[in-house]
Amino acid sequence: MKVILVNGSPHKEGCTYTALKYISEILTSEGIDTEIFWIGNKAISGCIGCEFCYQHQRCCFNDVVNQFSEKAKEADGFIFGSPVHFASMSGAMTSFMDRVFFSDGAGNNYLLRKPAAVITSLRRTGGSATLDQMQKWLAYNQMPIISSRYWNAIHGQTPEEVMQDTEGLQIMRVLAKNMAWILKCIEAGKKTGINPPAIEEKTFMNFIH
Repeated sequence: MKVILVNGSPHKEGCTYTALKYISEILTSEGIDTEIFWIGNKAISGCIGCEFCYQHQRCCFNDVVNQFSEKAKEADGFIFGSPVHFASMSGAMTSFMDRVFFSDGAGNNYLLRKPAAVITSLRRTGGSATLDQMQKWLAYNQMPIISSRYWNAIHGQTPEEVMQDTEGLQIMRVLAKNMAWILKCIEAGKKTGINPPAIEEKTFMNFIH
């Protein structure tokens, strides 16, 4: 079993990375393979609605989004992390999530129904608003959302301060253990013949007649 942890910060080894690395270590101790995937600090275009992905099962912009999508097919779970920027996700991470989930839903379904969680790192406030925003992609994609004992946020302006947030570290630790537990339950269920329900074709309705 493998979990991919997405670092949506422009800083490769900043506060968000520090939290994800801590989660990764707990998952590893639970027998789960992990990989931290950094979206980088180059500009990431938002989705342009061209529907290229419906014909080619990948985004028209061949960048970090397609790189992640290739890795996603081998993963069993995901944790998406972002810093708080103006009480919301980083702009690059927002574009990344839009394109990843739209292009994946156009045919691959590498993310569909796989357990996932979101975390955020912040200096002071805006964490709950950011978490609410981040979870919407997961809910739309029928992904079991993994929770912890409190909001999945950790505080600190530097990686060193992050490691001083003892409550935040506990939240990350409980989250990791809950993720490992759910993944093991799903694996055990498969061995006894418990499979997810059939995927229904999407129904679209336009309310303007």
